[in-house]
Amino acid sequence: MDLSLPELESYFARVKYVGPRAPTLEVLRDLQYRHVHTFPFENLDVLLGRGIRLDTESLTGKLIGGRRGGYCFEQNGLFWRVLSTLGFTVTPLAARVRWQIPDEVQMGRTHMLLKVDLEEGPHIVDVGFGGLNPSAPFALVPGLEQAKSLETYRITSWDGCYDLQARLSETWATLYRFTLEPQLLPDQEISNWFVSTAPTSHFVLNLTLALPAAHRRYALLNDRLTIRERDGRAEQQTIGGVGALIETVRRYFGLGLEIIAGIEGAKAIVDRCFPAGENRVL
Repeated sequence: MDLSLPELESYFARVKYVGPRAPTLEVLRDLQYRHVHTFPFENLDVLLGRGIRLDTESLTGKLIGGRRGGYCFEQNGLFWRVLSTLGFTVTPLAARVRWQIPDEVQMGRTHMLLKVDLEEGPHIVDVGFGGLNPSAPFALVPGLEQAKSLETYRITSWDGCYDLQARLSETWATLYRFTLEPQLLPDQEISNWFVSTAPTSHFVLNLTLALPAAHRRYALLNDRLTIRERDGRAEQQTIGGVGALIETVRRYFGLGLEIIAGIEGAKAIVDRCFPAGENRVL
């Protein structure tokens, strides 16, 4: 699972990291911050009908060599390998997404995250949760409020389960629910296959991109771009067609949609994900 030295050096070059390489909390914090601000969360390959592969060669080829992003299995899969190569003790975990899901709706374990054991104790690490992706690790200490660069988070615990919550305005919102049971690569492959191919999957039905900046977050869901400031203020814009989508993806997420998908592929994404109506031409 470890990366080769050239792969590791290429990763460091991609995230512009030149610091120490010891498996410490300080190094982990620096790498996670750089990772989430470098690799956009995106599901373009799912919408284009391309398979999502989780082997090391595919992950490094796409995210590093291809200067792309990905979703949780790709992002956390790559970060897992980076940390393991540096000597961190990493355990992949699985979670049930609860963000904007009614309490009565049951969800499968379709999100991947990591547990990293440090001298300071176990920490939860996640570089692949999209629009509210944390930029730093969390100490696995239930009830402790932990302020990160853009939001404050906490972990709650009950009956052997843990909830990761973010404080939005004055309300605590649950992002996902997880246990500490290790999730092996075959478990990840099964969940990855489902979320990338099932007709009811969020990622099959919706265009989803996200990337944080220093003081705000950018998130694109289908034809709606949301720019959310650190203080909670949010601005929304409606994307009016293929040309506007290409420009939005380039400007806010650093991706060349016309190169990744081609013009016909970009049109297909608009036809599939934008509401029916006008303004669908370049």
